[in-house]
Amino acid sequence: MIQTKELSKVYRTDEVETTALNKVDIQIKEGEFVSIMGPSGCGKSTLLNILGLIDSPSSGSYQFLDTEVANFSERQRSKLRKQNIGFIFQSFNLIDELTVFENVELPLIYNQVSSSDRKKRVEETLEKMNMMHRAKHFPQQLSGGQQQRVAVARAIINDPKLILADEPTGNLDTSNGNDVMKTLVALNEAGATIVMVTHSQFCAEFGDRIIRLLDGQVVTENLLKKQKQML
Repeated sequence: MIQTKELSKVYRTDEVETTALNKVDIQIKEGEFVSIMGPSGCGKSTLLNILGLIDSPSSGSYQFLDTEVANFSERQRSKLRKQNIGFIFQSFNLIDELTVFENVELPLIYNQVSSSDRKKRVEETLEKMNMMHRAKHFPQQLSGGQQQRVAVARAIINDPKLILADEPTGNLDTSNGNDVMKTLVALNEAGATIVMVTHSQFCAEFGDRIIRLLDGQVVTENLLKKQKQML
């Protein structure tokens, strides 16, 4: 599903040049759950943004679904992203002025899904996340755990092939964090490919593999046995 070769990202200003990614080679197969770890500033979020087609690399190759996308325009990236990728963020990124229902519905509107189909799919997804009873509430009326469940619902509403999670448990207590990990494991078992950035070794070990970054480079890759029984 994902393959990068010598993928690099350099940020330049008039006085400073910063290398966020330095010739990163990774491969992620369809159906894998891959955790990405490393210290702050090592390039984890930059890599996730490029994999999610939010940003483009400075050089190197990025193949997504057997298509070279490194040099795609923003319009091309946006179209591919909306059709294939769901995002889960540490800060939830919900829109305060929209209800739970409307937040989850938003990706369907972007993809021009009919009103009747949107209603059915949002209700089904909120039921799956045990949040249907909060459909008319606004984000600020929810707990952190509830907000993250809404964010997950929004991420999966289009049945994406790839789910990217950036510190999905970072703002949650242990109980709510475990609920999110349980959901991610279930989504992966149902067929979704998941790439998760995390500082938590405990969370990382729910994946099939841990990729560790340091100074913008891959330093180690370790295969894992998922600790599903610990949920």
